[in-house]
Amino acid sequence: MLTPILRTFDLHPDGVQIIVNWDGMSIGTSVFVPCINTHLAEVQVKKVISDKGWSVRCEPRIEGEQLGIRVWRTL
Repeated sequence: MLTPILRTFDLHPDGVQIIVNWDGMSIGTSVFVPCINTHLAEVQVKKVISDKGWSVRCEPRIEGEQLGIRVWRTL
């Protein structure tokens, strides 16, 4: 079994690589990150965001019967 190589801005709250197009996010946009460990996902998102110098709002949600977090870029 091959282990994926995680890039600096990839998320992996449940041990599965999640690639988010951070560069495509402008102020006011959001992305849904499906995951079970919403707390770890938020911690990982905030690490990525602090490296980029952005501000975000994270909220655990259920969307389309999937648990995860919605991340809004605020600055």
